[in-house]
Amino acid sequence: MPPLKLQKMRIKFDNGKQREFLKKILEKTNCPSLRELISRGIDINYSTLKNYFSEERLISEDLFKELIIFSGLSEKDFDFEIIEENWGQIKGGKISKRN
Repeated sequence: MPPLKLQKMRIKFDNGKQREFLKKILEKTNCPSLRELISRGIDINYSTLKNYFSEERLISEDLFKELIIFSGLSEKDFDFEIIEENWGQIKGGKISKRN
């Protein structure tokens, strides 16, 4: 029997809200920049964080929770949806199946 693969989840905000979320994190932690946030102990690559800030990628659920705890904010302060990591592949598969 193959080992169980844990499904990673992503956080999906409305347009512009992911950047707003990260700006609130920076503001609450008194970080002037994304680089400063990383230097204070958030374990993530700078270019990945920039991709999240520019909303090119969805934030992982793990990072989302880490940022919430780090900043002292509450999840209730934000409107978001938790989706499967491969949601784009599923969507693409359904579209190609119709054609």
